[in-house]
Amino acid sequence: MSGEKLKTKILSTISEGADFIFAELGNDLRLAAPLGLGKPNQLLNEIYQRAANDPKKSLKIFTALSLGLPQTNEELGKRFLKPFADRHLGNDYPVLQYYQAAVSNKLPSNIQVHEFYFQAGTAQKSEHLQRNYQSVNYTHVCENILLSDVNVIVQLVAVKKENGKNRYSLSCNPDLTTDVVELYKETTKKLIVVAVIHPDLPFLAGDAEVSEDFFAAVIQSDEVKHQLFALPRTPISKEDHLIGFYASQFVRDGGTLQIGIGSLSDAIVSALKTRHQDNSRYQRMAQDLEPVVGAHTDIFKQGLYGLTEMLTDGFMHLREYGILNRQVTDDKNQKTYLHGAFILGSKALYQWLRHLPAQDAQGLRMTRVSKVNDLYDPQELLLRKQRIHPRFFNTTMQVTLLGEAMSETLSDGVVVSGVGGQFNFITMSRELKDSISILMLRSKRLDKDGKSISNIVWNPGHVTVPRHLRDVVITEYGAAFLKGKTDEQCIKALLAITDSQFQEGLIKTAKAAGKLAQDYILPSEFKNNTSASLAKTLATNDFSETFTPFPFGSDFTSEEEKIALALEKIQQDKKISLWKILCKAFFTKASSQGFEKELQRLNLDKPKSIKHLFYRRLVLAYL
Repeated sequence: MSGEKLKTKILSTISEGADFIFAELGNDLRLAAPLGLGKPNQLLNEIYQRAANDPKKSLKIFTALSLGLPQTNEELGKRFLKPFADRHLGNDYPVLQYYQAAVSNKLPSNIQVHEFYFQAGTAQKSEHLQRNYQSVNYTHVCENILLSDVNVIVQLVAVKKENGKNRYSLSCNPDLTTDVVELYKETTKKLIVVAVIHPDLPFLAGDAEVSEDFFAAVIQSDEVKHQLFALPRTPISKEDHLIGFYASQFVRDGGTLQIGIGSLSDAIVSALKTRHQDNSRYQRMAQDLEPVVGAHTDIFKQGLYGLTEMLTDGFMHLREYGILNRQVTDDKNQKTYLHGAFILGSKALYQWLRHLPAQDAQGLRMTRVSKVNDLYDPQELLLRKQRIHPRFFNTTMQVTLLGEAMSETLSDGVVVSGVGGQFNFITMSRELKDSISILMLRSKRLDKDGKSISNIVWNPGHVTVPRHLRDVVITEYGAAFLKGKTDEQCIKALLAITDSQFQEGLIKTAKAAGKLAQDYILPSEFKNNTSASLAKTLATNDFSETFTPFPFGSDFTSEEEKIALALEKIQQDKKISLWKILCKAFFTKASSQGFEKELQRLNLDKPKSIKHLFYRRLVLAYL
């Protein structure tokens, strides 16, 4: 990285920060910002506005996971989301203007946005984002940044004053920044790093801590007082709970755990809690389901070590439950119970991180993604010793009968999210002893026309994980073991966890391709993979009392929880049949008694039009 090392500029306003960047680099900015939480939204908005208002300026943004609350064009959804968003994030939350413009295809011609991972579903209708998407493993992003000639990194950081001096932490995002800076030092290319201090970011030491001269400029401004972006805790369906329960039986005491974010990962944590704190119930539930070969169902005596690219609420809960307790010796002889690369979660997670007791804080180490997601490290032997009995859980959208997985791109090439670190962990799993890579998915989904579609298919549109890396796949009907199996064995195993309405069609296709014996008949025990059969199992007390929608609490009020579940069901039924929800609205005798607060929350307690009267009847029918 060329250029004489200058003293770090300490700036007091966002505007001064933008002035500094343009003065240093001129009108051609190739800017990188961290994935997720670590974006300095206000500085990014200031830079974006200056470029948008001046065609002489060129701005290219390289980033991932530009966060925003869900958007809807439907009136009921708006009535629910707008008040919640204002309360959850505050009226002053600086929404990312570049992403708003990109999503709506309204970016000025002198501005480009390149992402390697989208917030799921937000970019599907954006031609600009789809054309400028960069498909890359998480661990290869640094090289992409160098090849793209990025000349500035902007990042939110945490600060702690000690003995009259400031200590700085990359906090939620040490994942790529230090590796990028070191990569640039090997070249003559110019790169500056500009920090924006956020008072609520947790200060995390270890590999996340950097010196002041790491930055060309630090902005400490009273303008930066908005709330941190926090993901709302959303409900877990009973089907997702089942998948999580099957997954939890793969987790070995004394082992290593990686999970992501979302309802399937939350379901794993919920099941692990039951296993550890109410083991007799857990054992009964396991006996009532399809058996998992080699299942681990005992309580955790040694505990687990967390190895995760993404530190989420789940690891906080596991620590609080006394499960995340296995400590490994780090490269500095430090005892560590979790290594993570970036942080994203709820308000409760950020609060927990800010107030960690000293011992817990010392054992939690945020570090580079290059250290977390693979083994190519000077300390490889140490990493292998740490990562014993690893279980790497990831979600996917589709799996083929031959074991390929489609996790981020639709058959027409439209990207839903991104590869992220999924491929990293799946390939690393093959390099570690007694390691299992588990892909989780729901067996079926509804398409936009309300038609039921199998997520286990013959041909995928695009492959994220090739079949030669197949290992374990879990749906709500059980687990399929694929490692070391022939193609025919793989097909049979996946048919056993496929919804029954699709099994015969897939069998015919596999036979026609010569991959399944012509005399093969699906065993009778797998012919009852139906929603009705699941509902019967889930109706028993152990399941109904354990598989609750919000096992870790929620960010909604009690009224909002009921409304959220009702609106979710309305959306599902609307896909199946508009006539169905019309009939339910007009012909269900639903009283408002007991639901006054829910109606008030949606401003439907006193309907002022026929349309609003219909919405009132519809909501009551589903409540």
